[in-house]
Amino acid sequence: MNHIIPVERIVRKIYIIRGQKVMLDSDLAEFYGVKTNVLNQAVKRNKERFPEDFMFQLKKEEYTNLTSQIVISRWGGRRTLPFVFTEHGVAMLSSVLKSQRAVQINISIIRAFIRIREYLTTHKQILEKLRQHDENFMIIFNFLKELRETPKKQISEKRFGFKPDK
Repeated sequence: MNHIIPVERIVRKIYIIRGQKVMLDSDLAEFYGVKTNVLNQAVKRNKERFPEDFMFQLKKEEYTNLTSQIVISRWGGRRTLPFVFTEHGVAMLSSVLKSQRAVQINISIIRAFIRIREYLTTHKQILEKLRQHDENFMIIFNFLKELRETPKKQISEKRFGFKPDK
């Protein structure tokens, strides 16, 4: 199928809300090629498949905060607060939206979530290595600082090397 959405485009539509990576119902509906209310109606008909850790509705302040961050158009507006879907909720959507396009889109979206997880893991490892190097540099800098602050009188004034006879 040639109409699969690039993973990079999907990744830009994944937000962190309540400490979870989620996607808006309107973004998912656009990817699936259906109206938002059609997607939400299919979910409501299968409510038992979408527990709170798979899907939840945003609170007014969360939606306001999100709209200010991603500049969602308010023209025409929504009458209800949006639902958001976690990775597991997106996977469950394939059992509710049964078109071939929905299956292909789900695969792309799950790959996007996997890519984010890999990216975060890699960066976490890099940050840990940098932290370890920072600790080593701090030891060296502290040692150099101590040397610089050591009074000159503590440094031996004895001359060494060749001494001519008097």
